[in-house]
Amino acid sequence: MLLCACVSIHAAAHRFHAGIADISYNERTGSTEVVHTYMAHDVEALLTALYQRQFDLSDPEDQAVLRKYVEKQFWLADKDGRRLPLNWVGVTVDTDSVVVFQEAVRTPVAHVETIHDAVLSDFLPDQQNTVNLTANGSLRTFGFTSSRTELPVH
Repeated sequence: MLLCACVSIHAAAHRFHAGIADISYNERTGSTEVVHTYMAHDVEALLTALYQRQFDLSDPEDQAVLRKYVEKQFWLADKDGRRLPLNWVGVTVDTDSVVVFQEAVRTPVAHVETIHDAVLSDFLPDQQNTVNLTANGSLRTFGFTSSRTELPVH
C-alpha cells in the first residue's frame, strides 16, 4: 500500500510541467547571461520522442542535440526584431534537472526587447515557462505557454 501511495504521489507531482529561465547582466563580463532550468524527466522524454532513442546528456554529441533544440525554441530579440546572438556556455544534468547556460557576449540586458520561449511547450501542451529578467536593479517575470511563446519586454 505504501508503494502505491508513493507511486501516485510521484505521478501527481509530475502532472505539472514547468521550466524557469533567469536573464541578467554580468557587469564583470559585459554580457547578458541566461540560465534555464527544466525537469530532467521532461527533457529526456522530449529528446526520446523526437529521435526515438535514449540520450545521455553527459555525452557531448547528445548535448549538441539539446543545444540545437534550445536554440530553436528560445531566443531574445532587439528593438528591430533581430535575434541577439546567444552563445552556448554549457549544460549540467542531475537526476532532477537539466540546467542550460547561454550568454549574449558584450550585450547589455537593456538590448532585450522581446523574449521567445517555447522550450518543451511544443511537446508538453501544459508546459509553463517562467522567465525572470533582471535589468537596472529590478526584476520582471514573464509567463510563457504553448499559446503564448513570445512577449515584449517593455
